Amino acid sequence: MKWLSLTKIIWAVRILAGLLVLLVVALTATLAYHVHIQPVEGKLSQIIPEPGSLNPHLEAIAYALSLEEREAPDIEPGEQAFRKAVELMSSGRMNEAHQKLTGIYNMFPNSSVAKNARRIAGAMNMDALLGSGSGFDRQTYQVKPGDSYLAIAAKHETTIEMIIHLNSMKQLKGIQPGHELVVMPLNFRILVEMRRNAVSIWDGGRFLTEYPALAMNGLPKPGTKTSIHSKIAELNGGKILSHNESHSAAEKIIQIASPKLQIRGWDKHMQDDSGSNDQLPRGILLLPHHIEELYLLTRADNIVEFR
Repeated sequence: MKWLSLTKIIWAVRILAGLLVLLVVALTATLAYHVHIQPVEGKLSQIIPEPGSLNPHLEAIAYALSLEEREAPDIEPGEQAFRKAVELMSSGRMNEAHQKLTGIYNMFPNSSVAKNARRIAGAMNMDALLGSGSGFDRQTYQVKPGDSYLAIAAKHETTIEMIIHLNSMKQLKGIQPGHELVVMPLNFRILVEMRRNAVSIWDGGRFLTEYPALAMNGLPKPGTKTSIHSKIAELNGGKILSHNESHSAAEKIIQIASPKLQIRGWDKHMQDDSGSNDQLPRGILLLPHHIEELYLLTRADNIVEFR
């Protein structure tokens, strides 16, 4: 009798295990059908929404995560995606390459390839921003009676330097009612990352480009938020106005409001042989061609944050 009871228990366990396996198989099949073929109405659609109903703000994150799905485990995160971005650029698929690079530095900011990804994406952003294309709220303004370059720049939150650049002028020329000028607002945010020794430009939450700092001296504590007080162009000890022919050759300086410090260009060859930072100007020092670009992209009252 005991032997028969034990046999019944064993068979009952086997039957229960078989039913559980069938249940798992059925659930798996239903889930696969829901995701890949056609959404299933009811409780399942509440627990697992169909792909088309996902929050669009998560699409970029999901895309970046997919970059690494096929990578070998011995490759550093982001490296395989970076190689793919290079291949895309070589074949002229620049938009796809830009998406790859953006996913890399957003999802893997500490990887060895993130720095190069930011640098290349930044160059692509600058080509789009400063090139002859559209975008970035660029618009064509028709000059009205009584207009001046200063008034037009103030009205559109831009600068005379940017108006000169966008309209391919070597210097300012007379304007008449009916003339058309391309203008673009400069409402970018400057982020000074002290730990990374870098200065970056942001359009809201969108990264635009980054400049490595040669030196940073006398900066405020992290978390400080201030603004640009003014921009200065100097040549031979004198200030050069934007419309002057010598403006392009002048040294560009961005004056921060508070604390009072400067962002300016610096030639590393001008530093003494000791390599000491004691003789360096107080503030942030960039390569000359980097300060030229930063000067063009900024205006007084732009936000400056220190982190």
